[in-house]
Amino acid sequence: MGSIMGVWQLTYIAFAVPGGMLLDRIGSRYALTLGVLFIALSSLFRGVAEDYLSMLLAVMLFGIGGPIVSAGAPKMITRWFTGQSRGLAMGIYMTGPAIGGIVSLTLTHSVLLPILGSWRNLMTLNAIMAVTIALGWYFIAANSRMRASETLDQTAPSPQLPAIKSLIQQPAVRIILIMSIGVFLVNHGLNNWLPEILKNTGMTLIEAGYWAAIPTVIGILGSLTIPRLATPGRRFPILLALTALAALATLLLQFSEAPLQFSGLVLQGIARSSMMTVLILTLVELPGIGEKNAGLASGLFFSAAEVGGVLGPVALGLFYDATGNFTLALAALTFVCLALLIATTHLQKISVHQTHSSQNTTS
Repeated sequence: MGSIMGVWQLTYIAFAVPGGMLLDRIGSRYALTLGVLFIALSSLFRGVAEDYLSMLLAVMLFGIGGPIVSAGAPKMITRWFTGQSRGLAMGIYMTGPAIGGIVSLTLTHSVLLPILGSWRNLMTLNAIMAVTIALGWYFIAANSRMRASETLDQTAPSPQLPAIKSLIQQPAVRIILIMSIGVFLVNHGLNNWLPEILKNTGMTLIEAGYWAAIPTVIGILGSLTIPRLATPGRRFPILLALTALAALATLLLQFSEAPLQFSGLVLQGIARSSMMTVLILTLVELPGIGEKNAGLASGLFFSAAEVGGVLGPVALGLFYDATGNFTLALAALTFVCLALLIATTHLQKISVHQTHSSQNTTS
């Protein structure tokens, strides 16, 4: 079961860059529709799976469609929004997984399963919902203004491998890709183990479940406010503040006192809601990225980031097995957050240097 739950992330890593290439070649209208249909197929095939292999393959399909959606939304937002509205749009997009997770967890066992009678029927319902969303997006993207913006990318596409090489050769891009691994390592590690971390400090399982929802609620509010404030002039100070809050959260979660734990959970919710969003905004607005390469750059981002998404839960589990508690695991996450602080400072210096160089070239 553990391999089934984790296999989509490995597939995601493999298909993130090809998904970004697909977006840049055929446009978001067709690519995103195809990505959501893959997600629908994943759910449908889960509902009819009869053994380990068929379930494994069904879950793998999610890792094909997921990166197309993950890379496609930032590309669309980069094209259709500017300034503060771009940050707000990215923040709204990032609330989707949190809201979807809350709705799914609260309705599945209490409402849907009693009505539908089995988890297989629930998977079929999820597939129908995904197909409905895919069709809805297809017709929304048929809007004449959206189609006009898509035609801007229909010029002869440049070879993708040289484009990837060109992106990776930029120092700022390399730093952001490394930072994405750290951000996902911290976020996924805490998200997966948070109930157990809280239970380890003396809470009951029910209490830990309620308390673990605090960062999700705070995260939704943070996603709607912080990215909107992260305009280019304020982006790096905000990113520094978010990584500092994430580091402080990993320290506070080691205590058993309720006020300290609550503070740590609030800080974690603020940090995890916006670190990734601000980092993606920074990436797609780098010189040499722009709308043309936004899909490919986003694909690289999520391909690298999901390495941290796999490493985070695994690393925390290994630390817990070795020590019997989460002290060393949380200390390791604190170290990762401090490394992110240093990387952000270095990224800011590179960005300032590139800006000055661009201004000198223009003048």
